[in-house]
Amino acid sequence: MGDQANRMRRGEWYLDEPDLITERRECWRVLDRFNATGPDDDDMRRELLASLLGELGVGAVVLPRFRCSYGSHTRIGPNAFVNEDAIFMDDAPITIGADARIGPRAQLLTALHPMDDHERRRAGWERPEPITVGENAWLGGGVIICPGVTIGRDAVIGAGSVVTRDVPAGTFAAGNPARSIRDL
Repeated sequence: MGDQANRMRRGEWYLDEPDLITERRECWRVLDRFNATGPDDDDMRRELLASLLGELGVGAVVLPRFRCSYGSHTRIGPNAFVNEDAIFMDDAPITIGADARIGPRAQLLTALHPMDDHERRRAGWERPEPITVGENAWLGGGVIICPGVTIGRDAVIGAGSVVTRDVPAGTFAAGNPARSIRDL
């Protein structure tokens, strides 16, 4: 494994490198097979995801089309559900708790880019920060979760929200940027 891949795994600033490109392509090959399965191929989908993801809990369901960057950095807990067209940019760990529900076209994005250092931005530097979705949390359709965000247990995120900050447990949050609306 190259130096940049190690930097990425430590959550440091890193640049893309051949080892990372190879890892992503291997992931995409598995996802191409997963996304091409037929409507009755539940066992095949589960087998493919179990070979790719860091964890796929008992009873967890992920529907095609599903995209992720590496797969091995994603952990999906028991009985969690990920609806169609989800994108998990898992440069950093993404952890989905047991019984969590993720709506269609949700995006969980772990990569940050330099804001003030124009030369580093131009060179393509990135830094990943993990995302955690707590047990029994619900993300509405089209929700975007930004790097470093934790969604607390039993929280609900309204459809179309962009979550830039942590959401406490047992809270309904919505908007762009999402803000806490009320306790549940």
